[in-house]
Parts: sequence; structure tokens; C-alpha cells
Amino acid sequence: MTTFRLAVALALATLLAACGAGQELPTGQPSFYKSLAQPGAQVDAAAAASMLSGYRANNGLDPVTVDPALTRLAEVQAQAMARRDKLDHNLIRPFTARLKESGYNAKAAAENIGAGYHTLAEAFSGWRDSPSHRANMLLRGARRMGIATAYAPNSKYKVYWSLILAAPDDKSD
Repeated sequence: MTTFRLAVALALATLLAACGAGQELPTGQPSFYKSLAQPGAQVDAAAAASMLSGYRANNGLDPVTVDPALTRLAEVQAQAMARRDKLDHNLIRPFTARLKESGYNAKAAAENIGAGYHTLAEAFSGWRDSPSHRANMLLRGARRMGIATAYAPNSKYKVYWSLILAAPDDKSD
């Protein structure tokens, strides 16, 4: 079962359990379907980590947790792309330089960027269906992640994305 289908099945099971227990049903849509193409919208990093961890588990890999330093790096990258209306890993500086300058010690790290995905579900699916992005999401040893979006109302894309995964150096853990 794909991670996406697993997430939908878990959400449905939660709803059914709430009905059976006489509890109130949650209102609204799951955060991975929330449109981020609006002012002030922020990606649900915990939901992203859960989706990505499930996908990694299905592929025999360790889960990831949200890392504040990687999240800050992802925010800076997404905002820079949105300001310039340009999808580019090297817009600020090369990824490895940005990682090093932040003081983040990693044995290995990868960055996925994207534009035009309005929901977490769309971004995840787009990356999963791209061989190079999928390889990044399945980075061996990765245990930390940071994810961010930036809204650009005048852009044809509307939403810019940055996802950073890292296998922390044992000295920094």
C-alpha cells in the first residue's frame, strides 16, 4: 500500500473509530490537502514527516523527524525562490555551502525543491514520481528533515517548496 493510500486509510479509520466511540468528528480536511496558495499558509511539518516516514518505512528505511535547523534552511530557500519567482537550488548559494554555513553537520544530505504544488499531498506525489526526487526522499541514513513553503501571489506557481533531508554526523547527534 502506498504511503498516500495508507494516510487516507488511517484518516478514515480514525473517523470511523470516532463515530463508534460517540466522539465528535473532526471538521475540515486533513492538513496534507490544505491549499498553501494563500497568504500566511504554512506546511504542516509533522504531517510531512509522518508521510515521508511512512514512505521510507515501506522502503525499509528509518523514519525522519523534523529538525529546526533544517526547517530554517528550507524556509530561507523557499522564500528566496518565491521572491525571485525562480526554481533554483543555487539561487542563494549551492546547497552544500548553505548546509555548512548553517553549522549543520551531515554525513549526507539532499534537497528537493518544487513549485506549483498547492498541497502537501501534491508535492509529495510529484517528488515520489520523479526518480531524482524519490532518491532524495529515500536517502539512506537520513533521520532529520526540514520542510517549508513560500507563497508568491504574482507567480504562475503560487507556492514554492523546499524539503531538506539529512543523515546527521554522529558527532552532532
